[in-house]
Amino acid sequence: MVENSIIQCKKVAVVVLGYNSVEYLKAFLPSVVDTAYDDFTVVYVDNASVDDSVDFVRSSFPGVEVFRIYENRGFTNGYESSLPYIRAEYYVLINSDVRVQPGWLEPLMRHMESDDSVGACQPKILHEPDPGLFDYAGASGGFIDRFGYTFCRGRIFHHLEEDLGQYDDTTEIFWATGACMLVRSELYHRLGGLDNDFYAHMEEIDFCWRIKNAGYKILVIPEAVVYHVGGSVITYGSFTKIFHNYRNNLVMMLKNLRVRQLFTILPARLLLDLVAAVRALLAGNMTELRAIVAADFQFLFYLRKWLKSRKMARSYVNHSNVSGWYKGSLVFDVFIKRKKKFSELESTRLT
Repeated sequence: MVENSIIQCKKVAVVVLGYNSVEYLKAFLPSVVDTAYDDFTVVYVDNASVDDSVDFVRSSFPGVEVFRIYENRGFTNGYESSLPYIRAEYYVLINSDVRVQPGWLEPLMRHMESDDSVGACQPKILHEPDPGLFDYAGASGGFIDRFGYTFCRGRIFHHLEEDLGQYDDTTEIFWATGACMLVRSELYHRLGGLDNDFYAHMEEIDFCWRIKNAGYKILVIPEAVVYHVGGSVITYGSFTKIFHNYRNNLVMMLKNLRVRQLFTILPARLLLDLVAAVRALLAGNMTELRAIVAADFQFLFYLRKWLKSRKMARSYVNHSNVSGWYKGSLVFDVFIKRKKKFSELESTRLT
């Protein structure tokens, strides 16, 4: 159940999604409201919180629009239930645990409005608990390797680089983070938005893949800077996070890979998942082992369902843009060659 009145916004709707987030809202919503940009409206989407989030926003920020959902059916559903009712030319999808700098929005909008081929973009994301480091969720732009492993400029697997300005150039990427993404609203709805079957994790990468398959560009614009806490709803290392990361990654590849890639890349990825499960077993990490096995089993069990999702996703393909695709193997580079930084990867293998 939702409160379903239409919310008419200015040019940009900055849509803050929260769940039991009152402490983050107290800490970070003021920075969003104080954004140095004229043509925007802040909308708080409450994903069935049981704390004082809604009361706090309504009493402390009367200028912020509130859209309330009464049943939490995941991160993806928070946006899928609310965005059809939010009218704006552009959406910013932003988590409640994100602090922004005053001038963060203007550079993003400048690039979007100067180039119609840009479908979405993101700022540089730094780690709020330690602002000298890039953040896990997005860092300075997202990429993907040939086996579907995702990584960022500034973050490979769990290794966060120090931000020394080494990735401060605006560049085309493969995916923008759901922690803070600016997207054209018309494009969002035309391409089907976030896949509600994902629940959480990888959903923005799956959506960005559809943007790329439709021929649009995605940019990271490091001139804009925000800070992300991360792990505020689903804890890092938990069964739920690991399960959804592994399962959704397989679903994402099945939906978006070309036919000839499916028969080589997908089996190879399932084999790599088996290697990861054995590695977890040897390390005594039973939570990770159970999550990987459960994820792969559910992916295979519901294969017919995912194939229907593939049919819809592939209907959007038009002059696919593969920029941001890494032709190498991230697993090989990290665990065999011992590379930890984006700058150490072979630039000739990046499309």
